[in-house]
Amino acid sequence: MPDRDIPHRIEDRLIVALDVANVDAARALLDRLGDAVSFFKLGPRLAFAAGFDGLVAELQRRGKRIFLDVKLYDIGETVREGVARVAERGIDFLTVHGDAEIMRAAVAGRAGAPLKIFAITVLTSLGADGLADLGYHGPVEELVRLRARRAVECGVDGIIAAPHDNPDALRRHAGSPRLFVATPGVRLAGGALDDHKRAGTPRQALAAGADYLIVGRPIVASDDPAAAARRIIDDMRGAA
Repeated sequence: MPDRDIPHRIEDRLIVALDVANVDAARALLDRLGDAVSFFKLGPRLAFAAGFDGLVAELQRRGKRIFLDVKLYDIGETVREGVARVAERGIDFLTVHGDAEIMRAAVAGRAGAPLKIFAITVLTSLGADGLADLGYHGPVEELVRLRARRAVECGVDGIIAAPHDNPDALRRHAGSPRLFVATPGVRLAGGALDDHKRAGTPRQALAAGADYLIVGRPIVASDDPAAAARRIIDDMRGAA
């Protein structure tokens, strides 16, 4: 096992994105998944929905871990206070943008809480053309490596990076074997890539050094979400 404190059970390294229309749909999905999944990502689609606060409390009552994926991007003071509120709620993971001031403010806001802060490197939906539209004309890989190194310098716990970004290589480049990497854009071989440009299979992502896999539509949109989650977990086991 690496020096990072990752779960021993492979199934606890799967994070299911609850990207559904409302809190009632999220509760129904939780019931269908049962004990197959222990970790859930909550994003803007639910964060602004009626009843979101109760959903957070319910997940915690059920013993589930929570990854709040709101990608905070604001002035330092606003980020610091926002992160402090998230930490007070007992959330496990939180995303912020990979800007140095934002990351430092997030670390300050977290204070001594166990909340882990993950910085966004480059969204998995972005390729070279998308980055050029944002004013960055270098290779995607170069920007991911730069932000991984900056994340370590600013003291955040981890980064969000695509399967093809090679998490182990990013840790070496950033000079920190303790850097957590959570990986979206994960699909089984032959599955639809949806809007992900730099996708990979669960087995590939873990073999490259990912600590956690974030999977949404292949599970959430399945006729049998629990069976879909188990297929993902079975593929994850193949990386061991």
